[in-house]
Amino acid sequence: MKSISILFLLAAFSLQAAVTSAEMASIKIVSPAENQRIEVGEEYQLVYEVTPGPGGDHFHVWVDGQRGPGVHDSKGVYTLPRLIFGVHDVTLKVVDKAHIPTGPQKSIKLNAQ
Repeated sequence: MKSISILFLLAAFSLQAAVTSAEMASIKIVSPAENQRIEVGEEYQLVYEVTPGPGGDHFHVWVDGQRGPGVHDSKGVYTLPRLIFGVHDVTLKVVDKAHIPTGPQKSIKLNAQ
């Protein structure tokens, strides 16, 4: 009976640890803001904070469906490509070493005028 109690406690602790680490995955786009109006052809910095969470190795910035290079810094600045007139989608996706998304992602729209 004592060994069953110990196994139950170990299982409960393992489940709690898995839930806690999964909750730790996060992506925050500090700037630019959602729907921010930007100048056509100008250079803008994407300021981010990323916690890859379980299975995540790095992230990519996607602009209008085009994947940028992998980023391994959890906090920093990424230079966005110069954008033409119109609304643009910017998405950060956490991926594993094989570049398969692990779940966390965050998107904003930018309005280039």
